[in-house]
Amino acid sequence: MKKNFIPLLFAGDINVYSVARAFHEAYGVKPFVYGKYPTGPCYKSKIMNYHPEPKADQQDTFLSLVLDFAQRHAQEKILLIGCGDSYVQLISANKDKLPANVIAPYIPIQMMDDLIHKEKFYAMCEKAGVDYPATFVHKKDMGADFEMPFEGPFIVKPANGIEYWRHPFATQKKVYKADSREELESILSDIYGAGYEDSIIIQDFIPGDDTFMRVLTNYSDKQGQVKMMCLGHVLLEEHTPHGIGNHAVIITEHNEQVEAQFKQLLESMGYIGFSNFDIKYDTRDGKYKVFEINTRQGRSNFYVTGAGANVARCLVEDYVEDKPLTEHFVRNRHLWLVVPKGVAFTYIKPEVYKQEMRELFAAGKWVNPLFYKEDSGLIRRLKLLKSQLGHYVKFKKYLGK
Repeated sequence: MKKNFIPLLFAGDINVYSVARAFHEAYGVKPFVYGKYPTGPCYKSKIMNYHPEPKADQQDTFLSLVLDFAQRHAQEKILLIGCGDSYVQLISANKDKLPANVIAPYIPIQMMDDLIHKEKFYAMCEKAGVDYPATFVHKKDMGADFEMPFEGPFIVKPANGIEYWRHPFATQKKVYKADSREELESILSDIYGAGYEDSIIIQDFIPGDDTFMRVLTNYSDKQGQVKMMCLGHVLLEEHTPHGIGNHAVIITEHNEQVEAQFKQLLESMGYIGFSNFDIKYDTRDGKYKVFEINTRQGRSNFYVTGAGANVARCLVEDYVEDKPLTEHFVRNRHLWLVVPKGVAFTYIKPEVYKQEMRELFAAGKWVNPLFYKEDSGLIRRLKLLKSQLGHYVKFKKYLGK
């Protein structure tokens, strides 16, 4: 196939590196990438053209970068892909300003804003019959004058993640666990005290370690039909304050009931493009309960590509080749990890999962997306090695082994 398209990606983390690798593996193309900093897994990469731009996530700079790039490549189709929430929002909000040669496979901005706002998302789940944890929505003006409809421990997180990270403070975390009412009120005070004004989600804590988590990645074609689904069984997550909940080890699995539930939810709203759900299995009632939706591929998206459902092919076949997509719901078992094997075997507790990991390693059915034979420059390899060794320090600090 003639490569009459150019992927234009925004971000500089493992998410964008994984998408760039998917394009390089499938089509041999080097995406152009704009990220904020000259660091991270994309820096010094040979499989992309990476350009640091500190203001890439600001409206005027972002739009100027896209328009200039589209003008310089006016004879080619530009696949514009965001690999972080702020970039995805910018693409959706600017769809009507983009020239004809730019393809932006995203839902309208109003739908996106509703979905990524957790309070509104749970209302949609309620209507569609999708299970989620018992939830209380706290508003700033409530202060400490409210009654919880369930007992602790509590999970606490902002309803509006993008707005939340615009107001940094010393004890800021992605998600909090509060064991008491006193601790809960202290967390609320810290968040609102930093300037955050939107609502805060307080949820029933679902018992169980990282191995009770699931991640579901999907692709809905431009007609709104779900054509790809890949369910991942999370075995280990990161536990740093800013990285808590980020996946570290995943094995793909298949669950028809869960997939059918979310397929119905996505198709009922006419969703298009990639979506990604964080889910936890609740042993108390045997239900899989969703925490949130990402209106994009997740940062761990290479667990999908590694298992045989290349994420780049979804976009190219749908929008560039304009052909009907074959339904692909991943069934095979495959291992994805972004930490050293030693970290995985030390901190994953159940022996049954360690045994399956050994089997998948032995069969060659595994991948660390950061290590790619086509991208093996010396400086990059040394930086990756240093980063990988750093996981031993981080996991020991926060999990204590």
